[in-house]
Amino acid sequence: MTGPSLRHRIGFAATVVGLFMAILDIQIVSASLAEVQAGLSAAPDEASWIQTSYLIAEIVMIPLSGFLSRAISSRLLFTLSCAGFTIFSAACALADSLPAMVIARALQGFTGGAMIPVCFSTSFLLYPGANRVKISVLISLTATLAPTIGPSLGGWLTQALSWHWLFLINLPIGAVVGITVWLTLDIDRPEPGLLARFDWWGLLFMAGFLGSAEYVMEEGPRWGWFDDREITELAMLCALCGALFLWRAFTRPEPIIELRAFRNRNFLMGCVLSCIVGVGLFGLVYVLPLFFARVRGYDSMQIGETLFITGLCMFLSAPIAGRLARLMDMRLLLVLGMLLFMVSCLWIAQLTALSGFWEMAVPLGLRGTALIFMFMPINQIAFGTLPPAEIKNAAALYNLMRNLGGAVGLAAINSIVTWRGAAHRQHLAEGVGWARPNVQPWLDNLASRIALVQPDLPADLVALRRLQGLVQREALILAYNDVLVLMAMLFLIAIPCVAIVSRPRSGPGGGH
Repeated sequence: MTGPSLRHRIGFAATVVGLFMAILDIQIVSASLAEVQAGLSAAPDEASWIQTSYLIAEIVMIPLSGFLSRAISSRLLFTLSCAGFTIFSAACALADSLPAMVIARALQGFTGGAMIPVCFSTSFLLYPGANRVKISVLISLTATLAPTIGPSLGGWLTQALSWHWLFLINLPIGAVVGITVWLTLDIDRPEPGLLARFDWWGLLFMAGFLGSAEYVMEEGPRWGWFDDREITELAMLCALCGALFLWRAFTRPEPIIELRAFRNRNFLMGCVLSCIVGVGLFGLVYVLPLFFARVRGYDSMQIGETLFITGLCMFLSAPIAGRLARLMDMRLLLVLGMLLFMVSCLWIAQLTALSGFWEMAVPLGLRGTALIFMFMPINQIAFGTLPPAEIKNAAALYNLMRNLGGAVGLAAINSIVTWRGAAHRQHLAEGVGWARPNVQPWLDNLASRIALVQPDLPADLVALRRLQGLVQREALILAYNDVLVLMAMLFLIAIPCVAIVSRPRSGPGGGH
């Protein structure tokens, strides 16, 4: 089989840029949330909705895209998705209040969510045979690099220009990408008859299930999970809508999400592994900026500069991953990547109050290499044995699992930090109690120095508060280290899953 034409290659390259934009916008706001919050005159506990609204809307669109791409074609769906993403990016930049921003972000996430699975499915439909490995390296690099450099790019744009440019940067790129895809990527034909059989109830149940699940996982740790009435009610709604959605999916002749792809063992295990990689991909990008901001006092630019080494090593490792994929079994390459990621987590899990760029450079670089070594084989495992007719729906399910893994991982991380932080604070407080012989001399010495510098302050009280702050800081560091160790153990436990899958083929699926 010959490769795609130059026209189709240009169109596919445009979809990769769209994929990068959609994933990047999940994280690009995170490092600049304080500036956006101030610009909108929003309270700190309300600003998180700028992120949450995008994630909830995107996670609803991703699985729906499989049905829509069959109904209206991949080209039209991607073009409409890119156009909507671009228009609502402008709306985000022009928002002058928190409600306007939340609505614009939700519409941006919903419309742009289809670009991710369409890019994945297009890569497997256009590039069979040995070329699929090369393209899988490109997709893997793009999908893992976007959330990694998001905080860096966001911090730079905010400091160099303003927070509005977090969204304005999408306008020229989105326009070029949308026009290019519309002119070049005619790779399939629509089935408009599917729209007449569209399962509106299924969409309602799916939106209720995924939207409430995402909200519960995002907001649960902040409000004490089921101690909060709203979280409890939404969890019940999630369970009810999930049951009704599954009933519609298995009883309708044309469900909006085709779950039969899970009968393929490789695809099922590929989704499980993608979910686990989602925990590592989004989890570390969440934990480390928190550590640098809350413990080291870094601003968004300094955080981005420290994390940049991960992206650099991804670029350097991509050709190596492609070469290894042609020389060795994909399953072995995946195990190697999981082991490297585990080692990097354990290495980073030695955080102290002095940890900075030079202490992090090698393990963060190792993390970048590990992500490339994992992501590409998982793509091949998930899609390598599927018939082409199932790839569109499968791509939507696969990307949904990665995002769900990230959402579950972030919720678990927040809960573990709260739980382990409280335990460490208790143990550390016992270690600096009045019965300890060195505590009172340390407090007296600190109080005397404070009295010399600022005689108007109550020196004894200030010294006691300084000790309390040190206890809280060290407890937080230990809690972050616990999270990293648990993340490493998750990847170690997941390695036996690789033994369940059969060796993926690099050629087309069973449909050929």
